[in-house]
Amino acid sequence: MIEIVDCNATTDTDRTARMTRDTDGGGPTDRDLSRLLQNLTVESDRYAERFGAKHGLHRTDVNALALIMESARLGVPLSPSSLAKELRLSPSATTALIDRLEALGHVERARPAGDRRRVALEVPAAAVEANRHLFTPLAMAFAQSWAGFTPEEREVVARFLQVSTETMKAVSAEAADQVRDQRSR
Repeated sequence: MIEIVDCNATTDTDRTARMTRDTDGGGPTDRDLSRLLQNLTVESDRYAERFGAKHGLHRTDVNALALIMESARLGVPLSPSSLAKELRLSPSATTALIDRLEALGHVERARPAGDRRRVALEVPAAAVEANRHLFTPLAMAFAQSWAGFTPEEREVVARFLQVSTETMKAVSAEAADQVRDQRSR
């Protein structure tokens, strides 16, 4: 049996909190979790759009910058061709995107030591520092909102987000393959 929790929601926050729950104590349903992830995605998109508007960046530019920064964080420099593959862009569109980011001081093309033929995309320290003020308030607000979670709950949330992200990537890649197949017919 399923019950509706907080049916009289009147604000966006109340509507976000409204969930159906299994009355046997099973927690939020799959549909609730999907909806909550969709809500998070929408808010994340809005945040990225505001960031882009503030810095004169297109949405794809913001996505590219996030991918480049994440690759740097992992210690795996991202090449222009890898970026093109990740964003599903043509080489010429990727070059134009990198040129825009470079002109604004967000990205530099570098040649890794030992292989001068390769190009790696890097975010200069000055650009990281300049943009830190935008992300720090969000990170602080997240930290405050998560303060009540136990280490065990954080492990579950982290696993949930990792699995959900990988699932989204897989489904997205599958959909892109279907579109490519339809175009080639």
